[in-house]
Amino acid sequence: MTISVVLFTSDLRVHDHPPLRAALEGADEVVPLFVRDPSVDRAGFAAPNRLAFLADCLADLDEALRERGGRLVVRTGDTVAEVCAVVRQTQADEVHMAAGHTAFAVSREARLGEALEADGCHLSVHDGVGTVVPPGDVLPQGSDHFAVFTPYFRRWADQPPRKPLAAPRTVPVPHAVRSEEIPKRSAVSDVSDGLPAGGESEGRKLLGSWLSRHADAYEEGHDDLAGDATSRLSPYLHFGAVSPAEVVHRARARGGAGADAFVRQLCWRDFHHQVLAARPETSVQDYRSRGDRWRRGKEAEAELRAWREGRTGYPIVDAAMRQLAHEGWMHNRGRLITASFLAKTLYIDWREGARHFLSLLVDGDVVNNQLNWQWVAGTGTDTRPNRVLNPLRQARRYDPDGHYVRRWLPELAGLEGPAVHEPWRLTGLDRAAYDYPDPLVTLTDGLTRFRHARESE
Repeated sequence: MTISVVLFTSDLRVHDHPPLRAALEGADEVVPLFVRDPSVDRAGFAAPNRLAFLADCLADLDEALRERGGRLVVRTGDTVAEVCAVVRQTQADEVHMAAGHTAFAVSREARLGEALEADGCHLSVHDGVGTVVPPGDVLPQGSDHFAVFTPYFRRWADQPPRKPLAAPRTVPVPHAVRSEEIPKRSAVSDVSDGLPAGGESEGRKLLGSWLSRHADAYEEGHDDLAGDATSRLSPYLHFGAVSPAEVVHRARARGGAGADAFVRQLCWRDFHHQVLAARPETSVQDYRSRGDRWRRGKEAEAELRAWREGRTGYPIVDAAMRQLAHEGWMHNRGRLITASFLAKTLYIDWREGARHFLSLLVDGDVVNNQLNWQWVAGTGTDTRPNRVLNPLRQARRYDPDGHYVRRWLPELAGLEGPAVHEPWRLTGLDRAAYDYPDPLVTLTDGLTRFRHARESE
């Protein structure tokens, strides 16, 4: 009787799961294992919204495994120690897991490989589980990663796609392996009221529905804030409840301009993964230093607090920040607008914004969160580092009738049409009727008050 262990991390699914398939093909029984590692909590990534969504994902994964005759084994402790304990108990001769690309994941794999080797067990790390194209598979000449998206996308799009794997029919699991109780969403406090349900079942249902109903209109509508035409798949991709390779495969099979535009957006995930894999320090340091001297002190702290609370006086910014607080998610165009306002208009360190986003975003991860913030702040891979997203221009372009703002700022619901974007233009008694703050700063000709920002959109 041979036994293998499958260590689940950010790949909480049974469909298109190469480590699970390899383990089942190479052993008589497998132990599907997930370890709740306290070091993740200490690093600040155990935000309530992600813990609640994680609980849904684990419960759904356990149910899927039970439908196939197995179950999920959950342990709490140091990942290396817990995996080794299971290996010793079951006398497993191989552990399978998906490759990770953050500094933490790479270190964990190295420590686990060394510990297992000492116990006579082999660690098999599988690429292409959390990304469509693994970092390092496409490289520019003379460099260890692409620093510009467009040439990366061309090479990425030419890569032959991996055919998604079907879910296994049976998953035999040893009976004697101890498991803790599956975490419950209800046990997590301070969860955003509008947080979606997690799990592979929900993710696959959402994917199928969106592809059939909304994909064709994606190219024209993905920036429409009120239209909300994006897929909302990002939390499921973050936890690996849906496979990025399968998402791309199904989108390409559908075809059309909308599906093509959607696939291009998915490529950004892989692009950021390959940047961080080559430059892990960019999770906290500027990818390209611009010599910024970010504002600090009491005034900057007060403005940062107003930004967090959605009280900047710019309705399009505040609406997006209120959406984040309520749903644990924000429309991508809203992310760009709010990030630019903090880093470029208020000139507050992008790390402050990234930290706040990670405290609430259900899809928040080091790779995409940090590198998208750097792109907006001008310290990342954007070839136009002085780009500024003017909130008024963005509001007129992507929420022309003000429906998005009125949805999230009920105090301004009485303002009709585009007037909702400039409530400060009201005078006298009309202005006093609305409980809404004056703008933190005044924009002149669409530019910010800081010299470092010379271009405006």
